[in-house]
Amino acid sequence: MIAALRLAISWLTVLPVRGPQTVDRTTAAGAIAAAPLVGALLGAGASGLLWVLCWAGASSALAALVTVGALVLATRGMHIDGLADTADGLGSYGPPERAREIMKSGGAGPFGVAAVIFAIGIQALALAALADAGDWFAVALAVTVGRVAVVAACRSHPAAPGAGFGALVAATQTWVPVVVWIALAVGAGVFAAPRPWLGPLAVVAALGLAAALVRHCVRRFEGLGGDVLGAAVELGVATAAAVLSLS
Repeated sequence: MIAALRLAISWLTVLPVRGPQTVDRTTAAGAIAAAPLVGALLGAGASGLLWVLCWAGASSALAALVTVGALVLATRGMHIDGLADTADGLGSYGPPERAREIMKSGGAGPFGVAAVIFAIGIQALALAALADAGDWFAVALAVTVGRVAVVAACRSHPAAPGAGFGALVAATQTWVPVVVWIALAVGAGVFAAPRPWLGPLAVVAALGLAAALVRHCVRRFEGLGGDVLGAAVELGVATAAAVLSLS
């Protein structure tokens, strides 16, 4: 379990933590199952940074935008890059092979740029609203929920042809970690908003939209890839934060 957590941290953050020398699908499965723990770590850091910036006198909007930027840096920009590549792939009208080529090209097209702007904008505005309300736990929960979406995405979908990271983690999860993490997230949601039903609703909405995106991408790209997982993270965080901010 410790090795899996170390691998998850090394994969999903810029923290100087080294994973095992060799990684097979069994080790990768453990790391994906531990992804929400990394999300909780990132969420706690984001919540703390947001609070410090607001306490120092920054406006909630500025503090929230800086916090979102810090999350992008803390994750090497992998998830936001995956969102951009996924949007460009979905925006193409060619066959799955052409869509996968576009995703691997390394550039950002108009669909990708628009997706990044909307994701960052929604997350920043939602975090600003949560900061104004003093809902610091909700900030951490939203970041964590994005990583729960990754666990669910890796339960049964096959890897896309030519996928590197996707081939390593696709279909590695059983129902146990999926159900456990969803239940924990829903339970935590009860304490994340003044209305006890709003937190669970935010979790369910975020995971539902992320799951719908992943299913559509699997059909469109003929399987699961790392970019799609990144897109699921960003969509999950944005949706959870947005719904929680309704409080």
